[in-house]
Amino acid sequence: MNYLSLVLRNLSRNKRRTILTMLSITVSVFIFASLISLPGLINQVLRDRANSLRLICHSKAGFYYMLPEAYRRRIETVPHVDAVAAYSVFVATYQDPKVQLGVLAVDPDNIREIFPDWEVTADADHQFKSIRTAALVSTTLMEAYGWKVGQSIMLRGTMYPVNLQLTIVGTLSEAGAGPRVIFRRDYMEELLGRPGTANLFWVKVDSTRSAPEVIAAIDEMFANSPNETATETEVALIKNELMGNLSLMVNGAKFLAAIVIFTIALVAANTAAMGVRERRHEMAVMRAIGFTRNSIVGRILVEGLIVGVTGGVLGCALAYVGFELLPHVAKALGPLALAVMLSGRTVTYSFLIAALIGAASGFIPATLATRGDISTELRAV
Repeated sequence: MNYLSLVLRNLSRNKRRTILTMLSITVSVFIFASLISLPGLINQVLRDRANSLRLICHSKAGFYYMLPEAYRRRIETVPHVDAVAAYSVFVATYQDPKVQLGVLAVDPDNIREIFPDWEVTADADHQFKSIRTAALVSTTLMEAYGWKVGQSIMLRGTMYPVNLQLTIVGTLSEAGAGPRVIFRRDYMEELLGRPGTANLFWVKVDSTRSAPEVIAAIDEMFANSPNETATETEVALIKNELMGNLSLMVNGAKFLAAIVIFTIALVAANTAAMGVRERRHEMAVMRAIGFTRNSIVGRILVEGLIVGVTGGVLGCALAYVGFELLPHVAKALGPLALAVMLSGRTVTYSFLIAALIGAASGFIPATLATRGDISTELRAV
């Protein structure tokens, strides 16, 4: 019997225990990958926005306070400013009133210049400027709801007591825009009776070096006015607002992921220790007939690695399938789930952790069980 056959025979000695240990590692890897993907999503967003030329100008009192839309013309006069667009939030539902969609209104004239990462085509941009009820929809929402370009949809307002009758004229890149529906702000103004306000202004500058100067100039321009502004870079906004609101959730996800991995590691180690204790007489006999201590420990280490690696592969595969299915269950999970992705780094970490758990659960008990004297071990059993 060769070395590999001996390892496989020992793994199949107690099939129930081996399978349950493997499944416990599978489930732990799946949970770990799912939990750790939320912090990974935020980190990816920060990396993608690191070189952004966009600034966000909002009310100094907070995002819920409106700014006069006339601010746009004054911001456009600031040196190093290439383009400005007013931006308003309009939360709505489609079919299920419990599932809210991220619906946003924006000035239509500088879409491609300010938001190149939305990947809006020239034809879609032209129609967006020409059709009063035009809308741009992210690709994932298009797939989730079965929408098509040219289709008319009705969205029911939740923040404002009006409904939107929109015509889809193009799609948005999911990576750049997120799971959103974008429509024209002048159409929103018309529905609301033209209040002449906006939640914020997107400002594109000519270079990242100009950002501090432009930020200071804009905020100084509106200082001591009834509607003072706070202007910041896109990365700063994400860190201050998104990380501030989700920091507890992100830290909680990391903490739970660590607890899951630690608990499963203890379970796997205990299971392996039980198996090693049952084979102490066998290992003592093998040492007596010429097997070295290192060869016995190595064999048990390989057994643990096989269980850990198999569980890791199954867990990563399960996580991949789960994230692929997220767009199809987005109505239950909400739009945020559409943006969560399983990165290659997360898969690598999950696989390595599973392999480490398997290796440690075999190596430690085997090392402890074979450190005694052979005659003592034979008499003790």
